[in-house]
Amino acid sequence: MFEAVGLLIVGLVLLVWSADKLVFGAAAVARNFGISPLVIGMTILAMGSSAPEMMVSATAALSDKTDTAVGNVLGSNIANIALILGITAIIKPLSISSSVIRRELPLMMGVTILAGILLRDNHLGFGEGILLFVLFITFILGMLQISRNEKKRGDSLFDEHESEIPDDVPNAKALMWVLFGLILLPIAANLLVDNAVIIAKYFGMSDLVIGLTIIAIGTSLPELAASLAGVLKGEDDMAVGNIIGSNVFNILAVMGLPGILNPSIVSEHAMGRDFWVLLGVSILLVIMALGRSRSINRIEGAILFIVFIAYQSYLFLNMSA
Repeated sequence: MFEAVGLLIVGLVLLVWSADKLVFGAAAVARNFGISPLVIGMTILAMGSSAPEMMVSATAALSDKTDTAVGNVLGSNIANIALILGITAIIKPLSISSSVIRRELPLMMGVTILAGILLRDNHLGFGEGILLFVLFITFILGMLQISRNEKKRGDSLFDEHESEIPDDVPNAKALMWVLFGLILLPIAANLLVDNAVIIAKYFGMSDLVIGLTIIAIGTSLPELAASLAGVLKGEDDMAVGNIIGSNVFNILAVMGLPGILNPSIVSEHAMGRDFWVLLGVSILLVIMALGRSRSINRIEGAILFIVFIAYQSYLFLNMSA
């Protein structure tokens, strides 16, 4: 049991670290080949923070653990809003000035509702997975077009994105990190999922709950690091934008993977309990971010954090559900 916990921690650390190095190398290669920093920021960097969730969901689905994959998506999105933005806003109130973020928030709500529609029959099918992926590609293309228009007008989010792109990295070094990340990511994901299953069985946790708790929190660590770094540098739009983008990517791309790789029945609790928690915290975020103050203050951050703690406590008290 203790060995499984140790290996799970090792897998989690390797997963987050290898994802970061993969994104670093890919962004550097793209920049060296003359791809616009705007395109890199809105694609490679934006999707990079969801790389751990994508790899874990694919691994879980191929291991016939679709509940874990779906739980990872729902749990990660809940953690992104309630845990990460909650902690970030407690440390420093977040002001939201980017028009792109205000436009993405309704989109995030839309794809969240779509997730509920797809899960209402407690089944995630191949066609639904394809639909999510098509919408994901459409979202990326649409955001790039919108971003080009907004950049011409001058939007704070784009300057913050471009400042994060690595510069003056030799191609050989960048390609080495890409290759290293591609090799290590699946190894780390397998290590994480295999040992999470061992721990789940030991404590009597369901596959869904292990995805909603340990794995979801663990794979959300890149978003936590990015948001904290952003707010400490005064890049509030980047901190909030990373969360919104990650939640959209998680539903469209990460939840699409298990549908394509292993169409199957999903626990009724995913729709009957966890989706409604996700919808609730998403609505809270929209109300806070689009309200008169256009900000998330410390009290609102504390409310989000308390909601997260209460939800996680409930899950641990009902581990088998």
